[in-house]
Amino acid sequence: MDAIGSYLRRTGFDTFEPKAVLFDMDGVLIDSMGNHAKAWHEAMRTFGIDMTQHDAYMTEGQRGIDTIRQMVRLQRGEEISEQKAQSMYDEKARLFHLMPTAPLMPGIITLMESIRQAGMLICVVTGSGQRKLINRLTTDFNGFITSDMIITAYDVKRGKPYPDPYLQGMAKCSTQPWETIVVENAPLGVRAAVEAKAFTVAVNTGPLDDRMLIREGADALFHSIDELNGNFKEIIKK
Repeated sequence: MDAIGSYLRRTGFDTFEPKAVLFDMDGVLIDSMGNHAKAWHEAMRTFGIDMTQHDAYMTEGQRGIDTIRQMVRLQRGEEISEQKAQSMYDEKARLFHLMPTAPLMPGIITLMESIRQAGMLICVVTGSGQRKLINRLTTDFNGFITSDMIITAYDVKRGKPYPDPYLQGMAKCSTQPWETIVVENAPLGVRAAVEAKAFTVAVNTGPLDDRMLIREGADALFHSIDELNGNFKEIIKK
């Protein structure tokens, strides 16, 4: 793929030898972003903050408390504490869990089978702090994801768009950036993965324009997990 050559030129690496895939969770593993957008809007409205669906998708990947502090800063010109932001995030999480259970993203189990057959590791790197949703991973992806291979909002001080979460994911897998593929659906997540110098695959499963993911530096872009799986063997073969 031309994307591999572009990646090597972008990073300055001499080789690309993928040994692990790091997945974002919402909108990649679980088709949950619609529920998140509704919960964000309803919860923030109770605190006098207008958070649209577009805002939810554009800030996806950040720690929830960082998103809330940012929205309050922009709309009220105030700085609130992490504790206050956490209490607001707790309301968002409460509303989210009242909604119907979000299904797995179509094709994701097939993709994980392809990864396992290739002898590669799987790790989840999410900005979520919603324990119930995170706990689904080891059940719904039994045999693919274990609890020790999940990075959450509680594991980092600086979340996406900083590279820290993906660097920590690489540490979990004992891989270098040129040995790592990241699968993301959010602009801030793509930016974090690119900053970590991993080979970054954007899967645009939401309403955002492709250009919003490409301009963050994604090395490849697909429109579904099935489409990514159809190209996966070619990516790792190179």
